[in-house]
Amino acid sequence: MTVDRDQVLRTAAALLTRKATATMDEVARAAGIGRATLHRHFAGREALVRALEELGIRELESALDAARLDEGNACEALRRLVAEVEPVAGLLAFLVTENQLFEGEQMNEGWARLDARVSALFRRGQEQGEFRIDLTPAWLTEALYGLIGAGAWSVQDGRVAAKDFQYMIAELLLGGVRRSVEK
Repeated sequence: MTVDRDQVLRTAAALLTRKATATMDEVARAAGIGRATLHRHFAGREALVRALEELGIRELESALDAARLDEGNACEALRRLVAEVEPVAGLLAFLVTENQLFEGEQMNEGWARLDARVSALFRRGQEQGEFRIDLTPAWLTEALYGLIGAGAWSVQDGRVAAKDFQYMIAELLLGGVRRSVEK
């Protein structure tokens, strides 16, 4: 039987998002494979989390590419970004709360690339007069990640309809980030 590694990772992310303390045995059961099979692919929890990080970075980079962040105005680009990130929102939710990924002095270069691209979108919106300038692009990037994570958890728990995910995130963030024009 061939194991679809990415599917095992997605199953692990879904489980770990709901239950951060899940054991490797629980991850194997959720993925429909044996513990030994899971351990052949991932030597332990740390290896599993690092593999989830690699998958997440790849998926998020693809979403950023598909969102065409440099096209149109910054508000439109942000809406496209939220739409493109939606399919991997659960994985992002897990990763941004996984402390071991951000401990120590080394941060994955992939996160730095992602942060730089998203921050550049917010900076562009500020420079073009669309977004507030009193909030840093770094803070707006973190706020976006937080809203995506909260949206993923809310949909997963059934507190929010999946069809409302994009609207809720974009409207809440844009409502707070847009520069108000005084009359």
